[in-house]
Amino acid sequence: QLQLVESGGGLVQPGGSLKLSCAVSGETLEHYAMGWFRQAPGEEREGVSSISRSGDYTNYADSVLGRFTISRDNAKNTVYLEMNSLKPEDTGIYACAAAYTGMREYISLTRMSYDYWGQGTQVTVSS
Repeated sequence: QLQLVESGGGLVQPGGSLKLSCAVSGETLEHYAMGWFRQAPGEEREGVSSISRSGDYTNYADSVLGRFTISRDNAKNTVYLEMNSLKPEDTGIYACAAAYTGMREYISLTRMSYDYWGQGTQVTVSS
């Protein structure tokens, strides 16, 4: 059973930066694509970013492209989301997720692709 725990959320001013971490236990991340999703109040959960098992492939939602960077350290069983130039519309609960891909270099921003989810961490961008 894969377990994911996010950390690093909090309150930040517009234009600020925040780095989220997702610590994974139970299994190595070696065969899992990882994704970050967020859910704003009253909105559906949306895919923010995804990274393949090796880290060689990434994708981003258009709304965060150029501002957010996803990365992973498989040796530490941790995935990160660095968020820069934050906007109020970035506010939401950010959850990390894992999708078993075997040896495939697979990425997805579709939530149904993911098998395991963290509890989420709140990110609030406000003055």
